[in-house]
Amino acid sequence: MDITGSVALVTGSNRGIGRHFVTQLLERGAAKVYATARRPELVDVDGVEVLPLDITDQASVTAAAAAAGDVTLLVNNAGIAAQSSLLTDDLDSVHRLMDTHFWGTLAMVRAFAPVVERNGGGAVVNVLSALSWFAAPGAGGYAAAKAAEWNMTNAVRLELAPKGIAVQGLHLGAADTDIMAGYDGPMVDPADVARASLDGVEQGVAEVLVDDWSRLVKGSLADEPERFYSQHA
Repeated sequence: MDITGSVALVTGSNRGIGRHFVTQLLERGAAKVYATARRPELVDVDGVEVLPLDITDQASVTAAAAAAGDVTLLVNNAGIAAQSSLLTDDLDSVHRLMDTHFWGTLAMVRAFAPVVERNGGGAVVNVLSALSWFAAPGAGGYAAAKAAEWNMTNAVRLELAPKGIAVQGLHLGAADTDIMAGYDGPMVDPADVARASLDGVEQGVAEVLVDDWSRLVKGSLADEPERFYSQHA
């Protein structure tokens, strides 16, 4: 789709990757950008329409869809990170991860798909992760939630294609944002993440792999898992 003249809504847009989505959408000529956040007072980008939104609250999602009835591009960026063991940690933390990344993102797609269709079609971007395809110690809950969100993205892509709505899955290893504070591995510039995704939207790319790590992990799926984990433990 052509981003120029589009009407976009970005979740989790008060910082990090979401904020870069908002600024770059404006730079690319979007006619309107809805910048949403659980704490909308933290959105500090000029020229946007700010909406409160908690994607884990169905009433909040429904209200956002009613308020933003002209959307043609939905960017599902909102997310949380939490260290969690699937076997020993409190299951509440795992539920929060799944409620946010899977159920919350699905709620947004379900609410906005009819909106985008009424407006002549468009696109949905789901911000995923290289952890959609592997697990790491302490990140079992996050990896499981992202794996579920990845295949949900594939499923809704099939359902929305006949309605003129493209669905992009966006994968990256780690971005240099507040949510990754304390991480000492390689990180990509969040501006590059938004740029790669929006380039993919304009080109009709179904899956965007931002960095070498996401490409390496996806490429390993055809091999035996023991090989990947022995090399990258």
